[in-house]
Amino acid sequence: MDLRYPIGQYEPQPFSSTTKRSWLQDIQFLPGLLEEAIENLDERQLNTPYRDGGWTVKQVVHHVADSHLNAYTRFKLGLTEERPVIKPYDEARWAELADVSTIPINISITLLYTLHTRWHAAILHLTDEQWKRTVFHPESQKEMTLWYLLGNYAWHGKHHVAHIISLRERMNW
Repeated sequence: MDLRYPIGQYEPQPFSSTTKRSWLQDIQFLPGLLEEAIENLDERQLNTPYRDGGWTVKQVVHHVADSHLNAYTRFKLGLTEERPVIKPYDEARWAELADVSTIPINISITLLYTLHTRWHAAILHLTDEQWKRTVFHPESQKEMTLWYLLGNYAWHGKHHVAHIISLRERMNW
């Protein structure tokens, strides 16, 4: 198994009501899954990288909060502006900032619960046409639909939960 991609890489899917329900549930329930993945880990375990050269569990949890804050903003921009240019950010440098190293992960878990509640409510009843709305990512020079973003972020949450769970399994935690 490739420890970088324990559930494989994101593969876009064509629009379907069944997939939409599944991905919306992924957004809705991610905070609880992430909280379960870190349950009963001590400080040493939280500071263990999920793979050689990878982030620590603590960094992963804070990264998901950072990433999904950006995702929520990208969705809101995509819903309220015509083809907005979204702001890329340096994830690796964000993971090195003081809030990641000094703030307990329960702060990011709490943030994810509230954020995902808002995010899920904002996108739950979008029309099929709204899922076709786009944002432009200047770093990759790609126009992305909100449908693509939904799938990508549904995958992203499960991807990082799998990092933690696979680490726990390998370490017998």
